[in-house]
Amino acid sequence: MTLIPLLPAIDRTAPFAFHDGASIDRATFYRQVLTLAAALPERERVLNMCTDRYWFAVTLFAAIARGMLTVLPNSAAPEHIAAVAAVQPGLLVLVDQPQNPLEALSYFRVDSVPADPAMDAAAMPQIPFDQRVACMYTSGSTGAPMPHFKTFGRLQLAILAGAERVWGVAGAACSVVGTVPIRHMYGLESSVLLPILAGGQMSTRIPFFPADIASALAELPAPRLLVITPFHLRKLLEADIALPDIAVVLSATAPLSAELAAQTRRQLGCPVLEIYGSTETGQVATRQPDLESDWQTLQGITLEQREDEVWAVGEVYETPQMLNDTVELYGPCAFRLLDRKANMINVAGKRSSLSFLNAALTGLPGVVDGVFCLPERLEGEEVERLVAFVVAPALDRATILAGLRLHVDSVFLPRHIVFVDALPRDGNGKILARTLQALLAQHLPGRS
Repeated sequence: MTLIPLLPAIDRTAPFAFHDGASIDRATFYRQVLTLAAALPERERVLNMCTDRYWFAVTLFAAIARGMLTVLPNSAAPEHIAAVAAVQPGLLVLVDQPQNPLEALSYFRVDSVPADPAMDAAAMPQIPFDQRVACMYTSGSTGAPMPHFKTFGRLQLAILAGAERVWGVAGAACSVVGTVPIRHMYGLESSVLLPILAGGQMSTRIPFFPADIASALAELPAPRLLVITPFHLRKLLEADIALPDIAVVLSATAPLSAELAAQTRRQLGCPVLEIYGSTETGQVATRQPDLESDWQTLQGITLEQREDEVWAVGEVYETPQMLNDTVELYGPCAFRLLDRKANMINVAGKRSSLSFLNAALTGLPGVVDGVFCLPERLEGEEVERLVAFVVAPALDRATILAGLRLHVDSVFLPRHIVFVDALPRDGNGKILARTLQALLAQHLPGRS
């Protein structure tokens, strides 16, 4: 059995996290992790519902030290947590706030446990390489969220491979600010595990609005890494506020256009690195979208064509993982991403991509936000017809259709354009499948 230290051998006096304006060194983090690990009630599975990134990290690594599996739901909505709890028996809810998010389960408040100075002399826990430490859930953007298990050793290999690429572009290990949810695979890897396992520093804040992002960045020493989504990046650039120097912007969860990447480089004066990955695979590859169209896999990951599917292979996986996207391989370590399989649609015998159509819609002047969806064909209809939900206060249907005709085939023009005040995106900037169904039921009840 291969054993791995719980935490890397990094100078314990080095700053690690910035919490409420104060710096926390790695020795304090280590002490708090071991103290909490000793205090946790005996359980096989825990539900980490901490809202602060520092306490989330302390709780995650305390559970790892105790051999507990951490369940990470992708939504804090009570109905989603209840659904997860129904299939994950014996859960203990771990929180850093006084309220229990799920009254039916017992809970433990982690930030009420004072750090024990005696833990400074404790030996570093050794964790089995194959120990399952996290159960992640897919976002639900294309259907019901599905669970996927992650092992400690493979997570560490993936994080170190990602750090080699990200720190290489930044020029050094960075202070990390993340706008993305910490229970999502991208947020977990890039805003929590990256600074912990690869020598970076962590902001405990999870800012959303541009002014809050600027404030969180200003708290941290340079060089700085901003972990963000394309949706929030566009909003940040539109705000056009002063930001501290950023070494690199990291983007994922949705395609990042070359135009937005180039604008970011001009406006923020830093490179933009895009991650390709998924909950199932974790981070697989990166590129700089304004400089290159192809993707390069991370160290230790290769891609293989097996009949009609492409699989990711490497020590970071318990078993090879099939990609949920259509890609064109240039070799085992290079590829071009064509689109998500779930995004490809066929209308009247013509194929297109929802990603392409959404980009055409949101690129129209005056469109603040928008999304296409393809409802099921009604009885008597010869072909499917698209629906578009649009946030565009100054535009009308005719203007939007005229703009779309310049970019898309006429069969993909939406039959229904529904104007809304805002689109309910999640913390990753995604609109979930169930959200689209709710919008259809609300605005076009005959189409849901």
